[in-house]
Amino acid sequence: MPVRFDGRVAIVTGAGSGLGRSHALMLASRGAKVVVNDLGGALDGAGRSSEAADRVVAEIKAGGAEALANYDSVSDEAGAKRLIENAVSRFGRIDVLVNNAGILRDKTFAKMASEDFRAVVDVHLMGSVYCTAAAWPHMREAGYGRIVMTSSGAGLYGNFGQSNYGAAKMALVGLVNVIKLEGRKNGILINTVAPIAATRMTEALMPKHALPYLKSEYVSAAVLYLCSEECQSSGDVISVGAGYLAKTSMMEAEGVYLAQDQAADPDSVAAAYDKITDMSSARPFASAAEYVDHVLARF
Repeated sequence: MPVRFDGRVAIVTGAGSGLGRSHALMLASRGAKVVVNDLGGALDGAGRSSEAADRVVAEIKAGGAEALANYDSVSDEAGAKRLIENAVSRFGRIDVLVNNAGILRDKTFAKMASEDFRAVVDVHLMGSVYCTAAAWPHMREAGYGRIVMTSSGAGLYGNFGQSNYGAAKMALVGLVNVIKLEGRKNGILINTVAPIAATRMTEALMPKHALPYLKSEYVSAAVLYLCSEECQSSGDVISVGAGYLAKTSMMEAEGVYLAQDQAADPDSVAAAYDKITDMSSARPFASAAEYVDHVLARF
C-alpha cells in the first residue's frame, strides 16, 4: 500500500521554501491537509513577510489539495500556540507536526555574540519545543500523533563555525530521547531526520558539483514515511540525502570496570583509557534506565 495521508492534517514549520516547502507539497500530494507556517524572514531570521507561505499554499491549492497559511514565529511561545490553534480551528485536528523551521548565524565560537547563539537556539530548539508542546494535548486526546524533528550533521558530528546551530540540533536529539518514552502510550511517535540537501541555508556550504544530487525531495520522502501510519518506530535519527538513508545512534563502548580501590584513581583511568575508548564493540541504549542498569549490573 502506498503511503497516504487522506483525512490527516499536517503542520510544517518553515515551509515557505527549501525542505519545508518540499515536505508540505509532498504531504499535500499524498492527501494531507497542510498548514504552511513561515515567518518569511531572511536566513538570519531578520524581517518578516507573508509572501513565502502564501506562495506555497497557492501551489498546494493549484494541485487540488487543501492548505492554510500561518505567519507566526515558532520561537514565540504564543505564536506557536496560535499555529496549532489555527490548524485545529480550520481543520478540526492535528495529526502530523514537522518541526523544520530554522535560521543561521554562523561565526566561530570565539566571535559568537550571545544574542546570535540565543536566536538560533530559540528557533531550532525552543521553536520545536513550543510547537510540540502545543500539539501534544490534541494528539494525546486523539490517541495518535506523528512528530518529526530536524537535526543536522552539524550537531551529530560537528561543523566549524556552527556552535549555536550544532548545539540546538543536538539538543533536539536529547528532547526526542525523552518524549519518545512519554508519547508512545498515547500513540504519539517522534522521529528525527538529519538532512543533507541543497537549500538556501546550505547550498553555499556544499560542493558545487554535488548540488544537482542534493534534492529536497529525497529528504521529504524520509520525512513522509516517518510521519505516516506505516511507521511504528519512535526515537530514530535518520541521516538522509542524495538517496542515502541510514540510522544514526549514540553508542557506548564496552568499557572497563575498575576495581573499587582503583575507581577513584586518575592514574588507573589513564592506564585503562585505550580500553575505555575502544569502540569496536560499541552498543546503543534505548533509555537512560537501560544505561544505568548496564553500569550497575556487576553489583
